[in-house]
Amino acid sequence: MATLEIRDLHVTVEADNATKEILKGVDLTVKQGETHAIMGPNGSGKSTLAYSLAGHPKYTITGGTVTLDGEDVLEMSVDERARAGLFLAMQYPVEVPGVSVSNFLRTSATAIRGEAPKLRTWVKEVKEAMQRLNMDPSFAERNVNEGFSGGEKKRHEILQLELLKPKVAILDETDSGLDVDALRIVSEGVNRVRETGEVGTLLITHYTRILRYIKPDFVHVFADGRIAESGGAELADKLENEGYEAYTKGGVSA
Repeated sequence: MATLEIRDLHVTVEADNATKEILKGVDLTVKQGETHAIMGPNGSGKSTLAYSLAGHPKYTITGGTVTLDGEDVLEMSVDERARAGLFLAMQYPVEVPGVSVSNFLRTSATAIRGEAPKLRTWVKEVKEAMQRLNMDPSFAERNVNEGFSGGEKKRHEILQLELLKPKVAILDETDSGLDVDALRIVSEGVNRVRETGEVGTLLITHYTRILRYIKPDFVHVFADGRIAESGGAELADKLENEGYEAYTKGGVSA
């Protein structure tokens, strides 16, 4: 069983010519088949956790450990983390001019699987996955995210998730900027992957609306760089009714 273990994680970032500590001792375990929702006010450290796990150079790990199946994630390069089974769906997916979606996906799958997928079966696999996400097949020949709407970019992220089959999927505010229809389609894609029981999901969100579609096993409230409270899905209902004021200093976002 694949397990992501985060222990006493501390992370800093350089901002305004000063070093600021963002994560102040995060402890979290995500096991294969589990879905964990990370919720909290803006600035509480949710996205910092996501990008630190993925290896973004902007963030400096100053303490703690992160392991995946007992292997030291923090000693891995970004591509090694991906090959080990970590997947990040970004809040703001970047455009990659000059690289088609089809080439990007096949190159990624080759790196993950250790060999190039057979072209005929791969084309069928991609086509079927795109149909499930209501994506126009012509998008396969367009440059990665270039000219895509916000919803199209998020569908492409979930397309990658379905095709690459990671051990742990980190979804950073996947619901951001989506209308109701796009949110439903994206959520259905996430649920298809979850239903295999082969992926641990870390779902980072500010709002509870995506949790109406994707039911978490655990909910964790982030505040001031730490997990302030953990519970089941009922904790999300509490946040829907009461907000984050109880977890912030003086009712102001951390």
